[in-house]
Amino acid sequence: MKLSPQSAGLVAAVTSAATFGTSGAFIKPLLEAGWSPAAAVTARALIAGTLLLPFVLFSLRGRWDAVWRGRWRLLGMGVIAVAFTQLAYFAAISRIPVSTALLVEYLAPLLLVLWAWAYTRRMPRVAVLLGSALAIGGLVLVIGPGALQAVDPLGILLAFAAAIGCAVYFVVSARPSDGLPPVALAGVGLLIGGASLGLVGLAGAVPMTVTFGDVEMLGASAPWWVPLMVVAVFATAIAYATGIFGSSRLGSRLASFIGLLEVVFASVFAWIVVGEALTPLQMLGGALILAGIASIPGEPIAPVTAADEDRELSPSAV
Repeated sequence: MKLSPQSAGLVAAVTSAATFGTSGAFIKPLLEAGWSPAAAVTARALIAGTLLLPFVLFSLRGRWDAVWRGRWRLLGMGVIAVAFTQLAYFAAISRIPVSTALLVEYLAPLLLVLWAWAYTRRMPRVAVLLGSALAIGGLVLVIGPGALQAVDPLGILLAFAAAIGCAVYFVVSARPSDGLPPVALAGVGLLIGGASLGLVGLAGAVPMTVTFGDVEMLGASAPWWVPLMVVAVFATAIAYATGIFGSSRLGSRLASFIGLLEVVFASVFAWIVVGEALTPLQMLGGALILAGIASIPGEPIAPVTAADEDRELSPSAV
């Protein structure tokens, strides 16, 4: 049975949140082994973009005019959504607790609601406000109420910059494709983002440190490239490709709220991979996030043509 565009978008968005959620549990062994955060992010972006490149070329089938028309979306995805967001986030966690940085960064859905309110000068529907309150409340419980402690103002500002970059990711993803397949936006965007991060590292703005010894993962020793490839394939290549596809079908607002499920999946993977048990408060928070998502109404989006469906639902979109 063929899924409707909205159902396909929902499946893709949840898949994206789940695969993004594997990042923390599998990147942690690399960081503990001596990799700098910027080096790990640069490597995952460049590897993921390279892995997606054959699918990018197949999906375009020589239609380079679509790449030219989408050049600003590609730059926005690579420079802002990938490079800028990651740099801002890692700069933030160098000054404030990770839980606090995550809480601020994942205010991105609320920023989209407030932006739409300011832009249209119309108050959001009650369902949107209720869903926002439930989802953000659940986010606090999943990450931990301790994240609300008073911290370094500059760190908070940097985390807020990451939230803006995260919001840009959903907005750019949800824009009409104009012939540019989601996998092309993901693959080329990751290559641009990885290259941008690499240049920043070469300039000495952020530390780029790597090690090539074995790492501890799942209670055993493993080569350094194993967790890196897990993150590159699942938490980057698949996560970005499915996330962009989902946003194009659901709209930026609903897709961004579904993206909050990443923290729920991340907690589950941390429980499975590194033994960080889930607390009752985290489970309640996950339920509140789900309730908030269920309360958010869909947005009117551009109609999907048969050609778009054939192109974007093909294996090259994954």
